[in-house]
Amino acid sequence: MQSNEIMKYDVVLVGSGFGSLTAAALLVKKGLKVCVLEQAAYPGGCASSFKRKGYCFESGATTMVGLDEHMPLRYLLDETGIEVPLRKLDVPMQVHLPDGQTLTRYTKLSDWIAEAERVFGTYNQRPFWEHCYRLSREVWRTSLQQRNFPFSSIKDLLRSALQVKPAQISLLPAAFRTMEDLLRKYDLLQNKLFADFVNEQLLITAQNHMQEVNELFGATALCYTLYSNYYVNGGLINLVKPVVQYIESNGSEVLYRQEVEQVIPTTEGYTVYTSKDKFESRFLISGIPLNNTLQLFKDKQLLQKLQKYVFPSEKLNGAFTMGLVLEHAPPQEVLHHQVHVPEGLPQIGSKSIFISFSHPADITRAAAGETVVSISTHVKDPAKNYITDKEQIEEAVIKLLDEKKIIKRESIKYKQAATPGAWLFWTKRAFGMVGGYPQYRHLKPWQMKDARLDHKGAYLCGDTVYPGQGIVGVCLSGVIAVHKLTQDHL
Repeated sequence: MQSNEIMKYDVVLVGSGFGSLTAAALLVKKGLKVCVLEQAAYPGGCASSFKRKGYCFESGATTMVGLDEHMPLRYLLDETGIEVPLRKLDVPMQVHLPDGQTLTRYTKLSDWIAEAERVFGTYNQRPFWEHCYRLSREVWRTSLQQRNFPFSSIKDLLRSALQVKPAQISLLPAAFRTMEDLLRKYDLLQNKLFADFVNEQLLITAQNHMQEVNELFGATALCYTLYSNYYVNGGLINLVKPVVQYIESNGSEVLYRQEVEQVIPTTEGYTVYTSKDKFESRFLISGIPLNNTLQLFKDKQLLQKLQKYVFPSEKLNGAFTMGLVLEHAPPQEVLHHQVHVPEGLPQIGSKSIFISFSHPADITRAAAGETVVSISTHVKDPAKNYITDKEQIEEAVIKLLDEKKIIKRESIKYKQAATPGAWLFWTKRAFGMVGGYPQYRHLKPWQMKDARLDHKGAYLCGDTVYPGQGIVGVCLSGVIAVHKLTQDHL
């Protein structure tokens, strides 16, 4: 039952995913009073952690980059002074290939190229990776310089033109080429082991394969292990909590169990209804998926205008996830692993599994001598591919990891698994989607939905808006939403 009190703010933000929290923190720094409304009992959305049986499991994301120079998370922490309990990883990841080789993804470019040449052969590996790394560095540098992109007004275009640099113009051709084109350019398509590796790595960060991912995003996605990677002590909830504390300590609010049911534009801004309360604000930022956001508005004209940006289930990915607790397992030197499954997992056909271990020195997620493990794999078209036998997939995953000697079956103390249906129940995200909108070749960067939702006072951030991929992407989406709101109204 709703209370009679109407709470008024400068900005109401829907959802407490990391894009929303980034935007809220930056707005608070500008002196605005904001309120973040979260339907769950804890903040962070897909970049958070939850407790079960006394252990701390990751809700979704398990890896973190973005603290290097010219990167969005670095910008957020520098702007606000927020501090996060981090451990820098010496080695970001290992990949277990179908031919039995283990490939180590080193952070230093020269070390990584030497490793790639050892596993895939020396032919054209060096020029391919040097090209990708150069491109990725320029993409990150440009991302914070060109916050008016993608353009959705003449002013955006003019402001960007005044800031444009020759290096930024050089990025344009890469938006028209796919990663498949890039492998063809370096005559690497015929190297099946390498092509399969690229495809499964792209799936982690771009949510699609080389035929669909453009070179601009694909090169950046492939190079995320070449930047500083971090582990957050206590789980990613401890990336989120300091941001929440910053928001609350500066006179604003983050409210839980407040699922937004409707947004009504008014002459003075927006009225936001939840099952409990009513809120009024001058501006609104939605950090939930575009699919969910549009359900909040009853304006048929707005819905029709934005429908072309909405992805149906068949273009999205869900996830099958598992959480394990291991006891008496040897400490992991490398925390993140990808395992190729060329024959595909039963029922869902996924051809790779991603595994993340808690840090051996982190005893806040599990007791000393115990390890928390997060496992995930993609489920295409989650609305259609309903999982009928969860135990069959669990067994296939455990058997594979045992055979690869990544975990020992006998060390498993506790296990749980979840399907896209469970993800939908927990997060309310349409179809239980993960990773946001995948990259598709027919959608150029400037054709993706930008931060302006209704071109009045409502904005969008998160993983279904440009750029919106992973924690670093949704952080950037929050930065861009604040930038456009500020230029439009403040």
